[in-house]
Amino acid sequence: MTDPAPPDAAAPASPVSELIELLSLQRLEDNLFRGQSRDIGTKYVFGGQVLGQALSAAQATMEAVGDPADGPRSAHSLHAYFLRAGDIAAPIVYDVDRTRDGGSFSVRRVTAIQHGKPIFVMAASFQIDEPGVEHQLSKPEVPDPDDLAPTPQIPPERLAKLPSKVQRWLNRMGPFEFRPVYPRDDLNPPKRPPFQQVWFRLGERVGDAPELHRALLAYASDFHLLGTTTFPHGISYYQPNVQMASLDHALWFHRPFRADEWLLYAIDSPSAQGARGLARGQVFDRAGRLVASTAQEGMIRVLPEGRAD
Repeated sequence: MTDPAPPDAAAPASPVSELIELLSLQRLEDNLFRGQSRDIGTKYVFGGQVLGQALSAAQATMEAVGDPADGPRSAHSLHAYFLRAGDIAAPIVYDVDRTRDGGSFSVRRVTAIQHGKPIFVMAASFQIDEPGVEHQLSKPEVPDPDDLAPTPQIPPERLAKLPSKVQRWLNRMGPFEFRPVYPRDDLNPPKRPPFQQVWFRLGERVGDAPELHRALLAYASDFHLLGTTTFPHGISYYQPNVQMASLDHALWFHRPFRADEWLLYAIDSPSAQGARGLARGQVFDRAGRLVASTAQEGMIRVLPEGRAD
């Protein structure tokens, strides 16, 4: 009789599990939190990570606020500025200011700090669940996500010619699956009108906590948004002479949703000027409900050919 095979080594965490862990902050004090950073192939900390972590920190200070009979207060909007590039190799400390707790609304201000300096500031507003008038714009008429092919992998020989950071970004298996309605080759970008629609969802089913799904959507909302501003110019983030960085980000939550079910991100860019571009987004669920809206302005610099700072 042969000896039993040794137990397998612990399976590596899935990208979804890693993201959940990333958004689960360590509480240092009542209003002070620490989050880790993850290198996903970007030069600096991914903006969506800081958005999701800052919202997680703000949400954690909403415990036992207001009259329990009114129910919990949920985030309905956030407005943020990216002040400095984040260091991937260092943790981020989130300092939450409990600015106001009123009868129906609460406001939190969050400062993200690295190496003793603020890299990001955000204000978030929370509200009790209240009835009221309702209307919304209609979801664009686009193919269903099941009718779209997953994004194809870049051929290895083409990937090998790119910088290592770009290779890691393009070759990663991220926590979200994206299916663009009209895919674009970002390594050889054509000129197109400044709009796109992208279906996306978390790669695994997760728990039901609305706070988690809002933090996940905050993370995902930074994908594809600023890139839409480059469409009319035939450029992309992956070109060595193109510099791009998020400057600010706004996100409004309208209706309940799940980040692990298909959502449609409909994005347009009304203007680019002065080395900046503006993009707006609407997030619809599969039933056509408008669940969130976004806006972001970012820096876009096209350096002279042969120069890449």
